[in-house]
Amino acid sequence: MRVFYSLEDLPKFNNAVFTQGTFDGVHLGHQKLLKTLENEKDRLKGESILMTFWPHPRLMLYPDDNQLKLLQTLPEKLKILEQCGVDNVIVIKFDNHFGNMTAEDFVLKVLIQKLNIKTAIFGYDHRFGKGRLGDIKLLEAYSIIHDFNVIQIRAEDIDDVTISSSKIRQALLNGEILLANQYLGRNYSFSGTVIKGMQIGRTIGFATANIELDEPIKLLPLNGVYVVKSTIKGVFYNGMLNIGDNPSIKDKGFSVEVHFFEMSEDIYGQNVEILLIDRLRDEKKFSSLEELSLNLQLDKKNALDKIQKH
Repeated sequence: MRVFYSLEDLPKFNNAVFTQGTFDGVHLGHQKLLKTLENEKDRLKGESILMTFWPHPRLMLYPDDNQLKLLQTLPEKLKILEQCGVDNVIVIKFDNHFGNMTAEDFVLKVLIQKLNIKTAIFGYDHRFGKGRLGDIKLLEAYSIIHDFNVIQIRAEDIDDVTISSSKIRQALLNGEILLANQYLGRNYSFSGTVIKGMQIGRTIGFATANIELDEPIKLLPLNGVYVVKSTIKGVFYNGMLNIGDNPSIKDKGFSVEVHFFEMSEDIYGQNVEILLIDRLRDEKKFSSLEELSLNLQLDKKNALDKIQKH
């Protein structure tokens, strides 16, 4: 998969099939669109082009809004897009210049002149151009004059619930990991570097790896204890994850920590990918480290049961 970070100096594309969007999460709804992209590319014996944005347009339009958290970092998004068979990705920085481009200019100057598209594929509610005034009807009007196809994708439903990135974010914030994973079509994950913590866990038989996230705007789920699988240098490890304020340990504060069930080596400085399997419980305050240790033993048993079922 080729990745471009500018609309300048693009190569000549062969029978280009195009789509555009933020694609945060690349969830099942997105994957439905990408499957159509692949089928149309095969029909035309051409190549697919996906235009996406980084940073997220909302972060550029409202720089003081710290509320938005994303389901994916850019490297995570590109990895999944490649797995979905996309040939070319154009990553656009959503700045004032691009944001002020009219829908008409986008179609004429980008889709037709630069990309020479043969097919444009968009979701049923996709809008583009300044003021979000561009839509399927505008594309269809230009397609007649400039001889390209327009394909519209209907809403993708699971049990009558339309999948969207915002609903996946809400599921994660509610601790509904199974639902989020169902919408995504895979386990929700995040990555980070192992850093030194207070090292209290090892004194009660539950040594943990403190994780510093790779990307601060990555969404973390509701505070609590989770069953996870983690990868370190390509090797999978089962474990439990705690996200929260550690009310049982004085002065510790917020942390993201993983206890690996089959890990004994020093992994400080290593990058870890954490895949969420299920939620075990809310974060609790225990009266002593002994009580915490006993509860962690029960958590481990429950986690291993869920891993076996998973």
